[in-house]
Amino acid sequence: MVAAMVDHPGPMYIRINRNDLPILTPAETPFEIGKLYTIKEGGDVVVFANGVMVSRALAAAEELAAEGISVKVVNVSTIKPLDRQGVIDAAKGMKAVVTAEEHSVIGGLGSAIAEALRREPHAPLDFVGVADVFGTSAYNYEELLAYYGLTSQAIAAKVRELLKSK
Repeated sequence: MVAAMVDHPGPMYIRINRNDLPILTPAETPFEIGKLYTIKEGGDVVVFANGVMVSRALAAAEELAAEGISVKVVNVSTIKPLDRQGVIDAAKGMKAVVTAEEHSVIGGLGSAIAEALRREPHAPLDFVGVADVFGTSAYNYEELLAYYGLTSQAIAAKVRELLKSK
């Protein structure tokens, strides 16, 4: 990301998690600002995720696969610029669209995906993220994620909820 930022004109912002996270993108895959990365193919539901929530989305996809639900997981590593057409294409034909982010549900990835899809026919859409609440402290990072519902189980539950509403 940093190498791509050096060549990009204008201000940029990068948010990095200081905890150990799984590496999901092969080292030989060049990073491109604004590009969507499909991590897992699926045909029923698409989950757009970023940061730590990508690995959580993959775990949710495994859980849901056992129930016969096929989940596409898309890593949205940059929110702005956002590949609007890529979002539309990834959501096309899906029965549900979920976003998962370690951020407020206001003004983050979910809002960007909703904006990209707002003039397009699309499946029911909902967010997994931090509700509009004050922050808290915890003994460790995993405890914070669980407290705010930023888990694979929360993503899977949101998918099930949207599929039932359809």
